[in-house]
Amino acid sequence: MLISSAFGAEWMEHHAPKMDLMDKLTVLADSAKYDAACTSSGADRPGKTVLAGCCHSFSADGRCISLLKVLMTNYCIYDCKYCINRVSNDHERTTFTPSELAELTIEFYRRNYIEGLFLSSGILKSPDYTMELMINALELLRYKHRFQGYIHAKMIPGASPDHVRRIGFLADRLSVNIELPSEDSLKLLAPNKEKRAILAPMKQVCMEETQNTRELAVYRHAPKFAPAGQATQMIVGASPESDYQIIKLASAMYSKYSLKRVFYSAYIPAAKHALLPALDTKPPLLREHRLYQADWLMRQYGFDAEEILSPETPNFNPYLDPKCNWAINNMHLFPVDVNSAPLKELLRVPGIGPTSARRIIIARRNSKLNISELKRMGVVFKRAQYFITATDWILTARMNKEITVKALIDPKAFSFGMEQLSFFQDTGGIQKLSAQSGINSITKAIEETVLCLTSNL
Repeated sequence: MLISSAFGAEWMEHHAPKMDLMDKLTVLADSAKYDAACTSSGADRPGKTVLAGCCHSFSADGRCISLLKVLMTNYCIYDCKYCINRVSNDHERTTFTPSELAELTIEFYRRNYIEGLFLSSGILKSPDYTMELMINALELLRYKHRFQGYIHAKMIPGASPDHVRRIGFLADRLSVNIELPSEDSLKLLAPNKEKRAILAPMKQVCMEETQNTRELAVYRHAPKFAPAGQATQMIVGASPESDYQIIKLASAMYSKYSLKRVFYSAYIPAAKHALLPALDTKPPLLREHRLYQADWLMRQYGFDAEEILSPETPNFNPYLDPKCNWAINNMHLFPVDVNSAPLKELLRVPGIGPTSARRIIIARRNSKLNISELKRMGVVFKRAQYFITATDWILTARMNKEITVKALIDPKAFSFGMEQLSFFQDTGGIQKLSAQSGINSITKAIEETVLCLTSNL
């Protein structure tokens, strides 16, 4: 049932500053840029028709799609220390009416600027009031304008189950941000939010998806509830949790709530506070990169969080990606024979991904595989050669440790900059290396890094 598009207009008339639609779009798109659930946002590139609010995400079938990424409002009654839209921040504020947002989205869609909408919001008056605004905007899009594009909607923690259910039948994907990896950090930095209020809609969405699957099995024309599933986001670097704590939490949410994705957002200092990193602190982009790599290992390669990190080694090695780091520290499990190893073992080999592993399983049914055939299948032999045997490649002796580490070292670690290493706990020479200012050559830096790593293995 459609409610009046004037919902919320009375509040805006008395409280919100007068602003034309494009100015509102600029303000609310800028306020949405810190949400990491889209690939990019606000990038100024040649040929881009609309700067404000355009971003990219990936659909369930792998297509890259353009989305209008905005907030319903950047007013907020909460005072989360890390958030630019917190109530205590002196910030330009505005709010879309449901009809404004619906008309803006459909006009952009008709002009082929976008293929969908990413809608989040600050909290105006109360979680239920804000969700009602968002639902009304999506109802106008779906029912009045017959919009069939992709919609990703953020749920507001604390909103009623009825609002969660209603928005689930309007959006393709739902998400609620868990924000911080521990309840202690949430209490310190976001005192108005409760862990149970964040997890409640996650649990409900999981239950609604299960129920909807049963309904569709009986009534195939039944409406679909959030067909693209649900996701969440964690801020990395605003609080002191280790990488091990973060991926353990992500692994638990994948199994318990059937999440499609966990997004990791490197904290960008936007507020001065004693509990937060200083404003001149660089975002931990390398750490974010490693978290995404570890997340991919859990979702696509069958790794457990405890295999990637442990309480004894709670943080990532910045110079080796998580899979290579695991392989180097488990050399007793290698080499594996590509002509007989099961899929699980093939997926543990650096240089062999899910696609090439499946190709190996199929191809070896007909003949023994050699190196040239492996390369044609997409195996990165530069990495895999230290961990496999094939018909024309036999490791008769253990490879030199330094050679192996040098082949696996990640050059991206140096492109992110040495300041990214502050989270890495090491008792050896790596911290000394990061403190040196005289290393100008990447080659020299790699050589010294190899020596540090091999001495600690």
